[in-house]
Amino acid sequence: MSRQGKWEYLKAIHPRYREAARAEKGRILDEFCQVTGCHRKSALRLLNGPPPGRRPPPRRHRGPRYGPRVIQVLAAIWRAAGYPWSVRLQALLPLWLPWARTRFRLTPPLEQQLLALSPRQMDRRLQPYKRQLKKRLYGRTKPGTLLKHHIPLRTDRWDVTVPGFTEIDLVAHSGDSGAGEFVHSLNQTDIHTTWVETRAVLGRGQAGVQQALAEMRRALPFALRGIDSDNGSEFINTHLYRYCQVEGIQFTRGRPYKKDDNAHVEQKNWTHVRKLLGYVRYESPEAREAMNDLYRHELRLFQNLFLPSVKLVQKVRVGSRVRRVYDQPQTPLERVLACPEADPMKAAHLKALRDRLDPFALAEVIDQKLTCLYALACHRRMPEPKPAPPALTAAERQTIQALSESFGIPVSVGTERNLSKRRVTSQMARRSPRK
Repeated sequence: MSRQGKWEYLKAIHPRYREAARAEKGRILDEFCQVTGCHRKSALRLLNGPPPGRRPPPRRHRGPRYGPRVIQVLAAIWRAAGYPWSVRLQALLPLWLPWARTRFRLTPPLEQQLLALSPRQMDRRLQPYKRQLKKRLYGRTKPGTLLKHHIPLRTDRWDVTVPGFTEIDLVAHSGDSGAGEFVHSLNQTDIHTTWVETRAVLGRGQAGVQQALAEMRRALPFALRGIDSDNGSEFINTHLYRYCQVEGIQFTRGRPYKKDDNAHVEQKNWTHVRKLLGYVRYESPEAREAMNDLYRHELRLFQNLFLPSVKLVQKVRVGSRVRRVYDQPQTPLERVLACPEADPMKAAHLKALRDRLDPFALAEVIDQKLTCLYALACHRRMPEPKPAPPALTAAERQTIQALSESFGIPVSVGTERNLSKRRVTSQMARRSPRK
């Protein structure tokens, strides 16, 4: 059948197919495929499509609703906040808007458009600005053996309703070499409020880790009730175990080589440490003090007072997949203020700080301190490959040939092996086998 004949046949059978019942449609489809020789899927597209000879209506292209100025302001806030997820970015906009109004000279219509942006729209509009860095390095934790049976394992899911139960972990700033002593970041994450405290220690000594933990305990706006760590020797030791026993702090540990047991602090290791300090090496006391100056002041306030986070509420199984349900994004300070167990004086002081501080100014100070800190890094290079040994001279080749003849081993003159290896080989050849 010619192309024109197929077209005429389609025009004749199309209205009959659209009005037919389900069983009749199957017979018409079989007939159409047999007459025209079309594939069944192609025939279905033709018969279920628009009537032949009629052009489909043109698609309506809606113009952009948000102008470039709105996207520029959104991108500036996104950068200053440390590139948060779109749901967290939408939650922090009302908190940052009073400071963004004066910094970017926002008009009321521009503010309305900024607040009307949905998380999905933010993802689409920020796509040209996004840069993803995928790099994975393995940690240096080794299971400790001391007091391992005295510290209980925690394998159940965290189900706490009060603040104070935390996870702790060390982040190594060793660069491309694990030799010698270098700086670590001790990270502490509260499960209920997502409050994070971080301190820098030089090395993995027991006393240094315990002192840093005691300092972070004083900085928390609530009482420290428990810590959960991995099996590294910096945590599983008598020094820290006795400190927790004396202070009445619950001390538990995860299973060896199971990072999911400490999933909360592992996530903060990336967002609060690696994302800012990278993977370079810091090994001097000056670098440790500069890190602690950043951790104790601007970075602590910026992350806990101005950056919302989400918490997993439940997991719902849908067929073979698991759907995770999260709560509304809130800053750690907002969760602390909602807890009656928090210290009221510290909570009121932090709330007054949030009302007074400018998050954009904090972000600029953090960038300046990170630049100064990066200048203290030890940029150690990998050792250069050893050069190839020079070719043997004619005299050396004659010597090797004479030695090989004296040992009774035939060797060609052009062989470039080491003479010492030949001597060992000749001695092994002269040995008599054991009886």
